[in-house]
Amino acid sequence: MTSFGIPRVLPAVAAALALAAGGLVAATPDARAARPAAADCTGPRLSGGWYGTNQARLQELVDTYGRCSPYRPGGRARPVAVFDWDNTVVKNDVGDATMFWMLRNGKVRRPAGDWTTTSRHLTAPAAGALAAACDGLAAPGAPLPTGTPAGTGCADEINTVYGTGATTSGAPAFAGWNRRTTEPGYAWLAQLLHGWTSAQIRSFAAAARTENLAAPIGATQRVGSGTATGWVRYYDQQRDLVRTLHRAGFDVWISSASPQPVVEVWAAGIGIDAGRVIGIRNLTTPGGRLTPHFEGCGTVRDGRDTMITYIDGKRCWLNKVVFGVRGAAAERVQPPARRQVFAAGDSDTDVSFLRDATALRLVLNRNKNELMCRAYDDADGRWIVNPMFIEPKKQKTTPYPCATTGHTGADGTPGPVRRGDGSIVPDQTDRVY
Repeated sequence: MTSFGIPRVLPAVAAALALAAGGLVAATPDARAARPAAADCTGPRLSGGWYGTNQARLQELVDTYGRCSPYRPGGRARPVAVFDWDNTVVKNDVGDATMFWMLRNGKVRRPAGDWTTTSRHLTAPAAGALAAACDGLAAPGAPLPTGTPAGTGCADEINTVYGTGATTSGAPAFAGWNRRTTEPGYAWLAQLLHGWTSAQIRSFAAAARTENLAAPIGATQRVGSGTATGWVRYYDQQRDLVRTLHRAGFDVWISSASPQPVVEVWAAGIGIDAGRVIGIRNLTTPGGRLTPHFEGCGTVRDGRDTMITYIDGKRCWLNKVVFGVRGAAAERVQPPARRQVFAAGDSDTDVSFLRDATALRLVLNRNKNELMCRAYDDADGRWIVNPMFIEPKKQKTTPYPCATTGHTGADGTPGPVRRGDGSIVPDQTDRVY
């Protein structure tokens, strides 16, 4: 069994459990007879709309670990399920939606110092380009008029740095980051929220949410001199899955690389409260205004800004917030009893916390190399793949380069994708689309 297997069953129920073909723990008839009467405990059922046998596998998860089952992993009162947010629970990106709304409505503030104060990874050429495009439009600390004709150049520069990691002239915008613990563009959105309170950011996100849900699928919007995606939709199947897990007694969490206040607004739409959301968390001033610096995790101290909810950073933050692990241990894989039983994601951003799930891992196929290599390899039988529910990707016509360049190292160096035992995952063909 790999280090990502199902937790060891408690002795009191070991005789009543067996390993089902799908890779989940299933109860024997004797165990089922020991469950509460149907009148007292009716297991919730998932709705349809899933690919292949995925609905059955998910239902098996609910039946095995839910409140109608005598089995609770590691003695925990409630089994933990964790979802990524952008392009996992919703189609498109709520961080993008908020950034575009802020640029259109003039809500990005000019930094009090030079632009490098907004990110330790921002390059000098990027800081210079932002200063040239924006600094003449507002006093330090004041909102920039990026939604007006005069602010078009500034909006373009900010949006290009954010979206492409380069300036409008093509110079690299960020340098020197750990590719397994942060993504400087994602982080920069949270850093550009500086000067506002969390309540104000939630109001911005709510306004963007209203616009993006009302817009037709495929809609675009003007940001600066260009156009950007202008719509977002909740996936009905994921909303139903979250509802079903809640009814079955699961402790359901969101882990996202979008800013904390933004995800809180959107998560409320599927019944997940702010206390179960883990996004990028800014440090605040004594007056409650966000700073361009972040809370730390593991060995990364507050204000170092190098460990956000991204790849291995998602593992750290889940261990810290959900399971109470502190210090360097939060960066390591925990014993099965201190891990989520279920995880869902769509990107390489989600690889580590998906691997940590002990029972089942749901992947929405967006053709991301490392994630799809691991999902299709399915080394322990606990991965399931589903096409995106809206505008699914077409089949990738070439194999995923798992054996050569599917993995990206901390310094950005590509390499092979390896299993837990060190063996190399062979190239994989795209099969679910």
